[in-house]
Amino acid sequence: MAPTHSGLPSHVGIIMDGNGRWAQLRGLPRIEGHRVGAERAKEVIQTAAEMGIRYLTLYTFSTENWQRPANEVSMLMRLLEIYLRKELEDLKRQNIVYRAIGELTRLPENIQRLIVESERQTASNTGMTLITALSYSGRNEIIRAIKKLMESQCRSVDLTDLTFDAYLDTAGLPPPDLILRTSGERRLSNFMLWQSAYAELYFSETLWPDFDREEFGRAIRDYQGRERRFGAIPARSHAS
Repeated sequence: MAPTHSGLPSHVGIIMDGNGRWAQLRGLPRIEGHRVGAERAKEVIQTAAEMGIRYLTLYTFSTENWQRPANEVSMLMRLLEIYLRKELEDLKRQNIVYRAIGELTRLPENIQRLIVESERQTASNTGMTLITALSYSGRNEIIRAIKKLMESQCRSVDLTDLTFDAYLDTAGLPPPDLILRTSGERRLSNFMLWQSAYAELYFSETLWPDFDREEFGRAIRDYQGRERRFGAIPARSHAS
């Protein structure tokens, strides 16, 4: 496991990609890849919490995923229901705060109720915050934030980056320091478009069901070797 020290990212976002391909390579139905991927998520959540990462966001189900075949969407919703029912006690035991972001009203009502209950029962925890992005896309989030902003009658003169942040799903959360994506794809796919302005990006060739704690540690060590400047002059150049 990667060492714990002050160079850790505070907030890590993960685009969990490759479940379907993992299953197809093994001659298995796609849903089996999603099932194994859910088990892998549990391992990565535990690893992140043990390392001392404060916020972990998992891109679990995008708004575009609603366009998948109805039987696959139905099975994904079933997996999500099972996860929320089974893992709540583990989240409480691990002192993890749970939070969901996205256009949650599109989810089945039973899942909406489980989300509310999971958030309620973990709200007083003091450990890592786990955020699942469900029925989520960055563009959709920004549009919904603009609508809320218009309804609030906020004056244009008062609008800043900070005031706009308050209308996003991620209000109150720090922006991600590191966004990693599995499966070899090198794009954000509509994930945290506003929040990722200065995030470090890490792309792994590993398919998500094979992305274990060692792979996660490798991504963290890569992040720790980078110099984050946020548009400023590199420290070494400035010193010279």
